[in-house]
Order: sequence, then C-alpha cells, then structure tokens
Amino acid sequence: MEKILLSGDEAVARGAWEAGCLVAAAYPGTPSTEILETLAGYPEINSRWSANEKVALEVAGGAALGGVRALAAMKHVGLNVAADPLLTLAYTGVRGGLVVVSADDPGCHSSQNEQDNRHYAELAKLPMLEPADSQECLDFTRAAFDLSERFDAPVLLRLTTRVCHSKSLVAPGARPKPPIQAYLRDIKKYAMIPAFARPRHAAVEAKLRQLADFNNDSEFNRIEWDEPKKIGVITSGAAYQQAREAFGDTVSYLKLGLTYPLPGRLLATFARAVDRLYIIEEGDPYLEKAVRALGFDCLGKELIPLLGELDAALLRRAFRPPSPARPLTSLIQPPPRPPVLCAGCPHRGILHILGQKKKDLAVFGDIGCYSLGVQPPLEALDALICMGAGFSGAIGLALALKAAGDQRKVVGLLGDSTFYHSGLTGLVEAVHSQADLCLCILDNSTTAMTGHQANPGTALDLMGRPAPALDMAAVVRGLGVPADRLSLVDPLDRAAVTEALERSLAAGGLSVIIARRPCVLLKEMRGAFKYRGRVAPDKCQKCRLCLKVGCLALSFRDGRASIDPTACLGCGYCRSVCGFEAIEMEEAQ
Repeated sequence: MEKILLSGDEAVARGAWEAGCLVAAAYPGTPSTEILETLAGYPEINSRWSANEKVALEVAGGAALGGVRALAAMKHVGLNVAADPLLTLAYTGVRGGLVVVSADDPGCHSSQNEQDNRHYAELAKLPMLEPADSQECLDFTRAAFDLSERFDAPVLLRLTTRVCHSKSLVAPGARPKPPIQAYLRDIKKYAMIPAFARPRHAAVEAKLRQLADFNNDSEFNRIEWDEPKKIGVITSGAAYQQAREAFGDTVSYLKLGLTYPLPGRLLATFARAVDRLYIIEEGDPYLEKAVRALGFDCLGKELIPLLGELDAALLRRAFRPPSPARPLTSLIQPPPRPPVLCAGCPHRGILHILGQKKKDLAVFGDIGCYSLGVQPPLEALDALICMGAGFSGAIGLALALKAAGDQRKVVGLLGDSTFYHSGLTGLVEAVHSQADLCLCILDNSTTAMTGHQANPGTALDLMGRPAPALDMAAVVRGLGVPADRLSLVDPLDRAAVTEALERSLAAGGLSVIIARRPCVLLKEMRGAFKYRGRVAPDKCQKCRLCLKVGCLALSFRDGRASIDPTACLGCGYCRSVCGFEAIEMEEAQ
C-alpha cells in the first residue's frame, strides 16, 4: 500500500486496527482525543466514549480478560483516574492483548500539569513503549498487542503532544483476522483478593526480569553510531527528534523505544563505548537516574530544563553555546494567543454574574471551557484542580471558610461531561454531608473543549448510534436534591440566573442550578441566532461595562464600544448588561 500522511494519534488508531483490536474505550482529553475519533471510523472495532478514564480502562480490561484485543486511551492526567484498575491489571495479566495509551503534555499546552507518566510504568511494573514519529506509533501499537499477549501483561504506550499531533508518512498494512482467545475462568489469576494477589505479585516480578532480558536485544531500541565515538546521546520519543534536528549525525545515539524495563546491558554497552555521555529527555530525569544507577557518569538536567518542551534551538544552546564563528540561528516565536470563550458561548452569562459577585463568593471551578472564566475580564473562579473537584473541592472550601468565620458563600461549578465523569460522587458527598453550597452544572449538551464528543447526556454515541441520553435533572433529584432546591435556567438569561443564584445563596444549605444551553459550535446550533448586535453611537456612554463580559466580538474603538458583526453570533447577553440601551439587535445579513 502507498504511504499516507497521518498524525501520531491517527497512526495509533491505524495500528490498533491492523493488530486486530476489537474493543476501544476512552474519555476525550487533548492530546489523545483523536485516537478514539479515528477508531470510530473502523466499524470492526467497538469504540466508545466512557464516562471517565477509569471506566474506559475497566471496559478494555474486561474485554482483554475475556480474550479479545482491546485499547484504552487517555491524556496523562486521565491515567491518574485510571490508576486503580491499571495497577491491579498488572497482577491479573490478560488473555487478549491490552494496550493503555497515556498522552503526556510537556509544556502544559492544554493541561493543569505536565506530569511525566513514564513513572507509571515503574509504579505499575508494566512494559512501556515510546514511539517517536507516526510510523513508530503504528508499528509500536501493533507490536504492543503482541508484547502484551507474549508477557501476559497490559502494555503502556506513552506519547507526547508533539508525537500525537505531528504528521509524517506512514506505510499502512492490512488487518488480519482478529486473534480471539477463548475465555477461561481462573479465579486465582483474575479475582484479586489478598490470598490470590500475593502469588500474582511474584509472577509480576518474574515477568519484569524476563522483559528486561528481552529488551536488551529488542527491535524497539537502536544504536546509531558516529565515528569516532566521542559523544553519545541516550534519548527517546519526541526528544530523539529534537536531538537529531539539533546535532544531526555528529554524535552517536541510543534511541530507546521500550523504556521500561530499561535494557541495562544495552545501556552499559553504549555508555562504555563513548567518551562523553548525555541524556536528552523531556520532563523528569527518568533515563538519567537509571543510567547513573548503573554506575555511569552522564550529563542531562544540569544542561537542559526540567520544565516544558525541548526544541532544537534550546538543545544547541545547552550543549554547544554559540560563538562569533558559529552563530545560532534564532527561531521565530509566534505571538501569544491565549484561548478565549467563543462569541455566544452559553457559559459567559453565569461566569460574568459570578465574577461580578466575587467579593461575596468563593467559586471552585473545574476542567472545561469554563476554566477560561478564571481570566480577565471575567475573573469568576478562585480555584481549579482536576475534574470533579468543582463539587468536592467546594465542600472542603466551605468548611474551611466557616471555621475561619469567613462569611463568603461557596459556589461549586462544573460542566455536563465533567458531571458524569466525576461530579456525581462529589454531589453524593454534598448531599450526604448536608453541605452549605450552591452547585452549578453548566450543561452545553456536549464535551466541548476537546471537540464536541458524546457523553452520557447526549443522544448519540461515538460511532453515531442512537443512545439513551440521561436526564440530568432526574439524576440530580435521584441523588437526593429536593425539587425545590433544583433550578433549571438559561445561562444567557441574566435576570433568571441572578434570581436563581441569589435565591439559592439566601436559602442556605445545598442547592443545585443547571444552566442549560447548547454550545454555539454544535451543528444543530447553526442559524439559531437570527440577529446580530450593534452599538448605537449616540447612546454609548463609554462606561465599558459591556467589555466586562469578555466577548471577542466586543471592543472599544474610536472612544466607544464596538461590535464586530463578523464575530457576533447575536446571543444578546451584552445587551442585558448595558444600562443605557446602547446595544441594539438587528436582523443578520
């Protein structure tokens, strides 16, 4: 077959298809989202968005125990959510191959941290593969299923943002008949009560020794020698590409592909053969510590940063400082482009109102488009940790403020997809503990920030099949919130949101507000707004209050407020803010 251009995510999906994968599950999270979206195009694979990453891995793990090949994909912080089943699946092993994708995000491009998930391989005692380009993403994914079945263990496939989203040519292959193993009941292997877990731990340690020996001669690692062998670089993943761009063929490379358990004998052979040894890796000194533990002196994090991404210019500066005879070509940096809420975003109304009341409130936010509410001019959020903490973190914050005699009320806030992901348990806790909170669910009928994926509240699944959409209000009532403590409002109806919020806060105790309006970027919302805003110049009092709503269609030009008709979607929220009726609505052209 002719080569095709694929991103790393697309190549992982293609590799899973070629390997005979039958079940794939995930929760969307950049930079991993496109893996499942691509897999949904292969009808032979039962692909699904799960409620969260833990559920996704348990679905895939159950399929693998049942004898078919399965894949679970998530971003790096998602593996925190899925760590519970991951560490125990290492004990049970698998019958069908099980591949667990962790897409790390060095530089925090779309994440709340930049944790280095290579440590999960060591923690879980599982083999880990790290592809460096799209061809390796395909090849390593195919090989991961074989490796999983050969060593009776889940295999971690660790990607990073640049590998996920960069495109390169790939030679695709065919899909064989999926290898299906007959399900065998074996409670001593698959039912991890303590009596059975203890001997399984011994089996895991034995497999690690076998894997380490296998890795010394495995196809996943390679040495690229330079003569004479003065400088040696040990690297892996995207860092290998940056090192090659920086130094070309002027140094020798040990490129690692199977990065846990590390190939001690191969590392030692390479280290002894070179005069100077450098470790080039993003994130923590994971490889560097392992090389030092083998007794070899090396340089790594003394020269390159622990934080953020690497690039070729940075590596050249670190290892070969520029001189007048050899100036360093500077790379042009694009101007900063911080993300903003879309014009017409339904979250804007409630975030604007919360921001206006921030002196009297403490707002615990969450992960989603509404995270942007922490930025000026909205400045609605006080804290943001992880998915689900918008409710559960708010419980603790309310207790702390009460203990300190602080009179501010606490509001917890999260979205509809996040509510089903990990907000349900926070609401259960709030109900059972009789928390004094106002909890807000911003329901925009999709998982918007990652590209409009389905969730349990939508009527279609990942593969476009009809699915029962959960009734969020019924779920909230079913978890113990009385009907008179539950409000359903349009978030762009400023008067209704203000009234519901003030009523909830005045009543004390626990109340829930569901602010429901579909995301403006959904296909079904095209043409929903028939009007566009305009500013009447003679009425504008130059107060700039309209700018506080943070809409990208609004600006201040020629001494007055102005609305860009090409950006405005006509939601009309700014009109409700203007006290001088200077904003008018006119029919869209």
